[in-house]
Amino acid sequence: MRFQDQIIAVTGGSTGIGYSAAEAFIAEGASRVYITGRTAGTLQTAASQLGNRAVAVVADVGTSAGRQALKAAIEANGDRLDVLFANAGIAEFRGFAETDEALFDRVFDINVKGVYFTIHTLLPLIRDGGSIVLTGSISGYTGMANTSVYSASKAAVRSFARTLASDLKARKIRVNTLSPGATLTPIFGKVSLSEAEVAGFQAMLETRAPAGRIGQPEEIADAALFLASSGASYINGVELSVDGGLAQV
Repeated sequence: MRFQDQIIAVTGGSTGIGYSAAEAFIAEGASRVYITGRTAGTLQTAASQLGNRAVAVVADVGTSAGRQALKAAIEANGDRLDVLFANAGIAEFRGFAETDEALFDRVFDINVKGVYFTIHTLLPLIRDGGSIVLTGSISGYTGMANTSVYSASKAAVRSFARTLASDLKARKIRVNTLSPGATLTPIFGKVSLSEAEVAGFQAMLETRAPAGRIGQPEEIADAALFLASSGASYINGVELSVDGGLAQV
């Protein structure tokens, strides 16, 4: 019960890695877990599955209004956060020549500006000695084709962990980045890839990744909980890659 009686916020918590993390935080004793999502129906379904310790907040954290909505929900319960898992993000893959400003702005508004100002907005509510975990990606340090905007956004997230770990030193708030490899989440249906392309990508993983398979959301969530826990109390500013060895060998 590593998170007994703790208060947690998970952005992008209605599906995939965020949902699995919220479920795990509750299983490990969290008294309240705030989850955000942009789609009310999906979010409410997730909250009902998680039970009465989950608080659903419909919010697009890529906007100021969304971030303020999350802050207001936490304040309404008089809560202070022990852990912030800034997980919300989108993936759009397109060739460099086909990339336009609208795609660039969409990705950076959520993956970069959204992450940065989610932390900025909620910082007054995070306890001294708390933990912040950011969701990066192995794309942030690899050079895969057709991912230039997404990869740059995740490289920025990794940079935030370094600088904010220094900025928040006086309050003893740890900031770390969790960088998944390919993970079987609903995002696969939203990345503008055909079914054949997705199947080809998974087949490539079977041959290239030492693990020989795609990752599961629960496996990534386990790593997020470790970084957030007291078991990682001397880990700060790092990037933990959870990718089955894909980008490591």
